[in-house]
Formats: sequence, structure tokens, C-alpha cells
Amino acid sequence: MTSDPTAALGPEAHAALQKVLDLLAAERASVSSVTEAERAWKVHVADSLTGLQVWQLREASRIADIGSGAGFPGLVLAVAMPGAQLDLIESVDRKCDFMRRAIDAAGIENARVLNARSEELASGEGREAYEAVTARALGRLSTLAELASPLLAGGGVLVAWKGKRDADEEAQLERAAERLAMRPERILPVGPYAGSRHRHLHLLRKWGETPPDLPRRPGMAKKRPRGG
Repeated sequence: MTSDPTAALGPEAHAALQKVLDLLAAERASVSSVTEAERAWKVHVADSLTGLQVWQLREASRIADIGSGAGFPGLVLAVAMPGAQLDLIESVDRKCDFMRRAIDAAGIENARVLNARSEELASGEGREAYEAVTARALGRLSTLAELASPLLAGGGVLVAWKGKRDADEEAQLERAAERLAMRPERILPVGPYAGSRHRHLHLLRKWGETPPDLPRRPGMAKKRPRGG
């Protein structure tokens, strides 16, 4: 990436995201380790916008952001993609509360917060309901692929924000891919405007039917990842 992705934001989108960051800076509950405004624009906003390099994400109309935390990339993508519906999935109450207040303060009408584990959502209304799943700084690739698979419709994509490439982690994903019906397709370097110096986006595609054993019980994908 050769230019600052925030430069493409229109004035209304910029103002909405500034309201989110202002709320983050004033937040007393621990929802993010980066709250200072200037740094947050790079670490949170610019980093989130790098995902729009993936055309499958840009064209998705229904997106699940799993482990949303303080709302990145989900809130940023919702502002940048007003024609898409973003579901922000987070299990920690205080983070959900912050995101709901941020949505109200910034007037983000195409995002909703779901206080749940992704496995719970995938067992009900969210099963095979999304064209794209996003995950930022959440876990190992094989874990993310397992969490995304039952949420994605056939042909849907997972975009995972990761730091420096890890050969062992990528090999673990390759071993797990067939069992998860998730195929690794591309790895995009997205520095220097991303929140991590060595930031990469991993693109995986759902290539078959959801395996009947997914989702597993909450926490199992992280505790006992496939391909390990």
C-alpha cells in the first residue's frame, strides 16, 4: 500500500470516525490499549481501512466482525461501506457497551452489536448468513478459519488482520483447511499505514459445505485448534 487509506474518506465519514475516536479517548473502561487520537487514526482507522484492498470484502453486503473489541475494523468498515450491514460480535460486556455508544454518537446506522460468542451465533441465526467475516488481532489462522466457516455462505471470505508472517501458523492452517472447508487464497502486505509494522491481510475462502461438527463448543477452536 503506497498511500494513506484515510485520505479517501469523505468529510461525513471522517467526522463520524472522529466522534468514535473522541469517545474512545474519553472512555474509562479498558476497551483498547490505544486511545490517543493521532495514534488511533493510524492504529485503528487506517489499519481497518486496509481491508478494503480485498475486493471481495468491498463488495460484500453482509459482514460479521468477530471479536470486535472496541469496534475495529467493524465500525470503520461500516462507515466506509454504508451499503453493507455490519454485525459486530463481541462477548465482553464493557466492549459491547462502548460500541453501542459509539454507534449512537457517530450515527452509524448500518452496524449492530451482538453480545455473544461467534460459536453461539453460528449455531443459530448467523449460520451461513454472511458473505464476509473479518477478524483483527484475534487468534491463530486455523482458529479464525474454524470460527468463520459456519458463519459464511458458500464462496464467502474471511479477511484476517495479522502481523509478521509465521510459517508454522500458515502450515497449521494448510493442514486444517480441508476439515474446515476454508481455502487460503492470498496474503497481502499492507504497511506502512497499518497498525502493525509487519501487517498482512490473509484472505481465505469458504469452498464447500459447512462441516457437520462446526461450530464446536465455545472456546474449543482456540484451546484445541485444528491442524495442531
